[in-house]
Amino acid sequence: MEEKNIIGQVIPLKNLVDYQENSVVSRQVIAQKTGTVTIFAFDQGEGLSEHTAPFDALVQVLEGEVEISIAGEPNIVKNGEMIIMPANKPHALKALSRFKMLLVMIRS
Repeated sequence: MEEKNIIGQVIPLKNLVDYQENSVVSRQVIAQKTGTVTIFAFDQGEGLSEHTAPFDALVQVLEGEVEISIAGEPNIVKNGEMIIMPANKPHALKALSRFKMLLVMIRS
């Protein structure tokens, strides 16, 4: 789906990206100077290595289960749950099962 086709339409978030074997797939839904909204699909065992971001980031799990470590503290986040990753704190993600998430970063 192209962005111009989704504006003003009701669409299940988890349908915006598909899983790919041994991969992480992402799709930006909104990209503005003030923030972004991105949907991700992680195959089981895939993840993102530890990194930091200069802004708080909200993660909502749309399906599946993920371990999100924040400053070395592991958190299990499941379908329908969310967590806020604070700015400038190291965090990492590992898919415990195939999972999809919505990432919202607000820069101002």
